[in-house]
Amino acid sequence: MGATGGDENTQEYMTKIKRKELGISCTLNTEVGAVLAVIRRASEANLHLYHPPEENYDSQISHSLKSLRSLIFNPQQKWLNIDPMIYLSPFLDVVQSDDVPAAATGVALSSILKILKLEIFYHKSPGAREAINSAVTAVTGCRLEKTDPVSEDAVMMRILQALTAIMGHPSSVLLTDQSVCTVVNTCFQVVQQSASRSDLLQRSARYTMHELIYVIYQRLPEIEVKDWEDSESDTEDTNVDSGYGIRSAIDIFHFLCSLLNVVEVIETDGTTSQTADENVQLFALVLINSAIELSGDSIGKHPKLLRMIQDDLFHHLVHYGTSSNPLVSSMICSIVLNIYHFLRRSVRLQLEAFFSFVLLKVASLGNSLQLQEVAIEGIINFCRHPTFIIEVYVNYDCNPIFKNVFEEIGKSLCRHAFPSGGCLISLQVQAFEGLTVIIHNIADNVDKDDDSTPSGPYPVEISEYRRFWEEKSNEDEDDLDNWIDVVRVRMAQKRKIQIAGNHFSRDEKKGLEYLKFSLLIPDPPDPKAYAMFFRYTPGLNKTAVGDFLGCPDDFYLQVLKEYTETFDFMGMVLDTALRTYLETFILPGESQKIERILEAFAERFYDQQSSEIFANKDAAYILCYSVIMLNTDQHNPQVKKKMTEDEFIRNNRDINAGQDLPREYLSELFHSISANAITSSGSSGAPVEMNPSRWIQLINRSKNMEPFIFCNFDRRLGRDMFASIAGPTVATLATIFEQSDEEEILHECIEALFSIARITKYGLEDTLDELLCSFCKFTTLLNPYASSEETLYAFSNDMKPRMATLAVFTVANDFKKSIRGAWRTIIDCLLKLRKLKLLPQSVVEPENASNTSSNPPVHERSVSGVVFPTQDLQFTSKRRNSGINNGRFSHFLSMESVEESLNLGISEFEQNLKVIQQCRIGSIFSNSSSLPDESLLNLGRCLIFSAAGKGQKFSTPIEEEETVAFCWDLIVSIASSNTHRLLVFWPHYNEYLLDVAQLPLFSPIPFAEKGIIALMKICLKLLSSFHSDKSPEELIFKSINLMWKMEKEILDTCCDFLVQSVTTILTEYPANLQTPLGWKTVMQLLSVTGRHPETYEQGVEALINLMSDGFHISRWNYPYCIDCAFGFVALKNSPLEKNMKIMDLMSDTVNLLVQWYRSGYTDAGSSTSINSSASSGSLEENSKALTSSNLTVTYFAKLGEAFRKTSLARREEIRNQAVMSLQKSFALGEDLYFSPTNILSCFNLILFAMVDDLHEKMLEYSKRGNAEREARSMEGTLKLSMEVLTDVFLQFLKPLSESPSFRAFWMGILRRMDTCMKADLGDCGESKLPHTIPELLKKMVITMKQKEILVSREDDDLWEMTHVQIQWIAPSLTEELFPQV
Repeated sequence: MGATGGDENTQEYMTKIKRKELGISCTLNTEVGAVLAVIRRASEANLHLYHPPEENYDSQISHSLKSLRSLIFNPQQKWLNIDPMIYLSPFLDVVQSDDVPAAATGVALSSILKILKLEIFYHKSPGAREAINSAVTAVTGCRLEKTDPVSEDAVMMRILQALTAIMGHPSSVLLTDQSVCTVVNTCFQVVQQSASRSDLLQRSARYTMHELIYVIYQRLPEIEVKDWEDSESDTEDTNVDSGYGIRSAIDIFHFLCSLLNVVEVIETDGTTSQTADENVQLFALVLINSAIELSGDSIGKHPKLLRMIQDDLFHHLVHYGTSSNPLVSSMICSIVLNIYHFLRRSVRLQLEAFFSFVLLKVASLGNSLQLQEVAIEGIINFCRHPTFIIEVYVNYDCNPIFKNVFEEIGKSLCRHAFPSGGCLISLQVQAFEGLTVIIHNIADNVDKDDDSTPSGPYPVEISEYRRFWEEKSNEDEDDLDNWIDVVRVRMAQKRKIQIAGNHFSRDEKKGLEYLKFSLLIPDPPDPKAYAMFFRYTPGLNKTAVGDFLGCPDDFYLQVLKEYTETFDFMGMVLDTALRTYLETFILPGESQKIERILEAFAERFYDQQSSEIFANKDAAYILCYSVIMLNTDQHNPQVKKKMTEDEFIRNNRDINAGQDLPREYLSELFHSISANAITSSGSSGAPVEMNPSRWIQLINRSKNMEPFIFCNFDRRLGRDMFASIAGPTVATLATIFEQSDEEEILHECIEALFSIARITKYGLEDTLDELLCSFCKFTTLLNPYASSEETLYAFSNDMKPRMATLAVFTVANDFKKSIRGAWRTIIDCLLKLRKLKLLPQSVVEPENASNTSSNPPVHERSVSGVVFPTQDLQFTSKRRNSGINNGRFSHFLSMESVEESLNLGISEFEQNLKVIQQCRIGSIFSNSSSLPDESLLNLGRCLIFSAAGKGQKFSTPIEEEETVAFCWDLIVSIASSNTHRLLVFWPHYNEYLLDVAQLPLFSPIPFAEKGIIALMKICLKLLSSFHSDKSPEELIFKSINLMWKMEKEILDTCCDFLVQSVTTILTEYPANLQTPLGWKTVMQLLSVTGRHPETYEQGVEALINLMSDGFHISRWNYPYCIDCAFGFVALKNSPLEKNMKIMDLMSDTVNLLVQWYRSGYTDAGSSTSINSSASSGSLEENSKALTSSNLTVTYFAKLGEAFRKTSLARREEIRNQAVMSLQKSFALGEDLYFSPTNILSCFNLILFAMVDDLHEKMLEYSKRGNAEREARSMEGTLKLSMEVLTDVFLQFLKPLSESPSFRAFWMGILRRMDTCMKADLGDCGESKLPHTIPELLKKMVITMKQKEILVSREDDDLWEMTHVQIQWIAPSLTEELFPQV
């Protein structure tokens, strides 16, 4: 079964083969018959004109055709294996015959076309090579001797079809290079002839030409290395078996380039002129472009073809690039763009020349608008290439010997995009598109999330000498970072060279010194460094360069040699080389300098000449000097009699080693100099043009130039790129946004703003500041001449201000890290929005705000209405998420949205609020923790100065108060978000607070009033958690003290908030309050708030709780707690029970002192600081004794001092309680170490002073009228104090007696006893003290006797002195106390 199936398939296959073979036979038979029929019909129709010899006709044409017919149906083998010449040659003979009519020729060409399309033979058929080449010979040599124009057109169409079929046939690979060139040449001849014929023929011919180029050059990438090796030779390819290859490609390409020089003769007013045939040029350019597109980078494998592109093609492109025909210019741009894509590594100098002499020149404002549009479009097409701008920047802008191509491109786009008033024209829109392409390209490559490359340093510093003209390759990927550093340093060197050039043009010495200072030349100096500076620095004073090159010093002679060696004169004639050399500087006037310069030139020129015209370099030197003299003679207007050609030749006889130079050579020199003077480039003020000598120089330089560097974007290079065009870019973008009203353009401006903001994150903060300041102006919020109503109307009825506002605050949110000085204008806009009441009750969405009940003073909504969110939905403006960005602006800020809002009945005010809500203003401040220090300082400074009223105008006091509160609330938000680095920025903020206090028109109200509230909020936020570093706390309290020192009245106006804050601190965060200044401030504020009835109760309870617990009373805060307690007790009309409680708690604190003493804590230095900050009226001279002792005794003295002052209160109960509390304190303090000196000081400062003050007060009242009650009350307190004095004396009698000053101290007690005994109350009656004092005195003397302190001794007069004093004070006690005397 299987075998049967196989036989059937074989039989079926054989049937198909036979059918195909029979079909070919029938086709050939039909074609032969058709040709014979046409020949016979033509001979009959033209019998009276055409009488060919019958035998000749039969033998040449008919015989071959008939012979073919006899073989058609009897082939000896398959048609594929038959020599194609057997069935092709008859038709080829017809085509080549001179006697065959056009109709027959046309039919024969159709037959050949059909045979080729049927592919009866292929490249392996016997005789295929001869057949395909013979077909080319026949078709290209087709004779049209006897025909009419109509028939001739038809035949030409058949020829074009046949040529296309030949090149498309599988056997076309067997064509020789000559055959292929013949095909192309024939096709182009048809193209030329068709210009005067039918349009169809012309179109067909051009189309065929395109097809031929397509077939030929698409094969170029497949050509093997042997073809490339053969292309190195100028001879034909001798290996015919390989078929056509690189030779034909080179010849055809050369032919296409030559078409660019085709001229047409134009006759006008009887005169003829020649101009380039732009139609032929355009046709050739299209073909060249196709050839390059098809060949791709394979051209680089073939040196001859590559050299043709580098030299011939580019020379033509640069020469004709400034053509007035936009189509030609556009096609030239396309060709160069394709060359850049495939061959840029080999055309570095050519690309620079194209941009400098073509694109940027055509784009200049002096050309027609159409040409400018073509040039700008060409630039944009280049910029759309992913790596074009970075590669151009690296290859040219970062190379000191090249021009700044990227910078010039950017500036050119800015110039063309910059609005000139009115609506934007198409050229401006086009240029703006190109500018945005560059901006977005840089931003997308610089600001990548996954980019881990470093982003600095900015700017680059030149730390050592490097040869600026030497380039480093980036082939080593492992050393890429080092390569980037080198590139950036070279860019920095280029900038320094330009600066040095500017200095040099004004002062040569200063310019050269700057070179040394900038490390652009080594120490000792390198002649080549000077030479490269003179050679490649644009804008130098060429006269000064010539003077330096002509100097006789050995060093400058070496500079001259190095300078001359930078020129390559290969392939140049003398005058061209001399022009090239002398156009870079101006020859000095001194003959000796001229000689030195020309001698250096002649030596270089002679060494590089391949001809043997000059016998030696002296001959070249003499002729050079003669040419300079001729140039002066011919072109100096002061020379009246000009030198003739014969005179010039005669002057140069025998200069060539005793021989004459060729007369023709000298004659050409004479006419060249006479017709065109040798001048320095740019010396006449005309722009530099690309001439043949410059092109030769460019080609020579390219032979030794490093190839074009391929590179990808790097963050550092991208940043530097944008920095070079940042200024004009920002100005252009801002102006376009200002003057354009088209919604699409405005959105493009916003997109560009975001991209620029992304770039400026890397060291370009000034650029972002400038751009933001410009866009802030477009919000209409900063117009000083517009009223609030006018501003509100403009904002509500114009989309542009709202777009600008949303853009500014979006940038402020997403790129706040890069903002520095622009915070000033942003804050001004924000305050104006508040003034216009465009800010909602909370400037952020309510759902984003969170209030924390545990800390109400911190998180509650502020007076100004600002609620700060704890979370923020971060908006990303990167273009990869531009859908969000566009959605935001297009939805909220477009004409459609306005119409939609009107249809929905949304008011203008609601629309404005919707826009402001999108600004997310609150998150700018609440998320400020990511701000760099400098930005945070700028933001804080702006808010502080705005709160102080700088730059603000307030219509009402309420408006001022609300604005100040708003600014302070924003400061609170900043500080709350940055508590971790308060130590970094708050010292500066404190300096700003001091600065605003010095402003001429500064008013502390409401600044200080709102400020102290805000600062207390910050303080609460800071104290809500424990911080090991105490410095931030001290800084905040320093600012709080500054506020109330500005205006002490604020303590009264803000007492409610202050007592709440202080109470919160003392009840919730006392353990986190760690600094003496903090405790001092808190206790002072608590004491002040007690003066107000509405806050007294809360304040006194906070104090009582603190002192009752005693846990948070420490060595640091003890004196401030005592001062605060004394302040509450000293208040008039305060509740008696509260005062009693406070004084009782005060005396109980002695237990703490005892505890600290027992723990061994002493710190004399601390006691000094405490005393120095204590309230006034304390410690005078005797404080010295205390400050040198332990701290606990010092604190005890402070406590006693408070009781002493309280003992003078108006209310007797309080006085008496103070005296009793003092007694209690001494009783509790017995365990403290009281040295004799300490206890004496306590008596002097506390007890003696209390007794003296009470006695004085008692006498004062007794002398007043109607004050008997007060005098008696004071007498009772004095009596109590004397009792306390006695008890304390007896308690500390032992240490007192050990004091060297005990005698004087004891006399002091007796003196005060005497004073009280003799107190005169005047009209108030007799004093009751004489009844008490003797008892107290008796008690003390008896005790002293018992302890043998008061004993009669010969060497001690204390006994005698006491006896005398008692006799004086209380004589009745003398006998009882001193019976033995």
